[in-house]
Amino acid sequence: MQKVSAKVYYIGSEQEFKTVQSLFVPGDEVEIKNGNYTDWSLSIHNKGTSAKPIMIRAEKPGMVTFSGNVTKPIFSISGAYVFIKGINFKDCVITKTGVLIELSISNNCRISDCSFSSNQVKTQFTPLVIISGNGSNNIVEGCNFISNIDNQDVQVKITKDACPKFTLIKNNIFRDKNKVSWPNANGGECVQVGQDPVLLGNQKPETTVWKNRFIHCNGENEVISNKSSGNKYLNNYFEDNDGELVMRGGHDCVIADNTFKGGTGGIRINGTGHQIINNKIDGIATAIRLMYGMAKGKDEIGFYIAASDCMIKNNTISNATTGILIGDSKDADWTGKFDTKRYPSPVMQNVAPFNNTIRDNGFKNVKDEVVEK
Repeated sequence: MQKVSAKVYYIGSEQEFKTVQSLFVPGDEVEIKNGNYTDWSLSIHNKGTSAKPIMIRAEKPGMVTFSGNVTKPIFSISGAYVFIKGINFKDCVITKTGVLIELSISNNCRISDCSFSSNQVKTQFTPLVIISGNGSNNIVEGCNFISNIDNQDVQVKITKDACPKFTLIKNNIFRDKNKVSWPNANGGECVQVGQDPVLLGNQKPETTVWKNRFIHCNGENEVISNKSSGNKYLNNYFEDNDGELVMRGGHDCVIADNTFKGGTGGIRINGTGHQIINNKIDGIATAIRLMYGMAKGKDEIGFYIAASDCMIKNNTISNATTGILIGDSKDADWTGKFDTKRYPSPVMQNVAPFNNTIRDNGFKNVKDEVVEK
């Protein structure tokens, strides 16, 4: 290890990083030497500035790879303006206490141009990348998430005490994700924003998921799982996925200008006040589904909230059996399927969607354009 200039540190081991970490100042760069690495665990509290971020990057993009067993976060960042760039994470085996990168209580930090491929988790609901804590304005951009196993890819973690604000997930590729092996086929989302839609769905992280590509993502029936309020899903591309973009919980989200081609599902809606606008959905049996719930509005507790006061307009739907279905999962019985002490909710999904505005949508080769049950 040597400091070649006032700006760049060349690092070849975890210990070398830790030795010089206290010296980092805004504008410094940490260049990890090309090679394969295992068993790193770094907590990074340093702070850069908007003009002079601290950059942690591969010597050559794609030539630095972390693999092997992961029982702790490889990179846990709680600073400000710390950027990680051009690093591969491949064939990692991740336990419940492990994660590849966590932006925790961080502000204006960024993960860019990294590759996450063929990584496997050993505990259900374990993500590769987490944005958590009460930080804000963190970004995941230009990354590839390919052929990962049994995992969530990117998780915006919300608790009763902490909600990261204004996360931006943009220009990433999610691809070739097989069905998870867990018994209930759950826990394989590409992007999850919030985890408890019943008790914490009113939290407003105001995350934006923009210009990402989801191709052959079959991990579970929710390719994107929204479980919080005030988020935006814009200009994303979905192709041949076994799953949907799902408003599982939360309210007042915007789903606009997305493109769906083939696969099993388009957009599924529970909750209040969502705007579903200018989406193009082609070759999907049922393009948009507005769901029954056990309760209604933002104040009642229900394991599912009926779709209400949503705007569905200017969507273009083609080559479908049903364009827009108002009232799916009518009278579904959830007896014994969730904890009614933790979630004091009725078990019958018998509250119909209501007060939704559906107008100016275009249909081509659709057997039933709008169906109400």
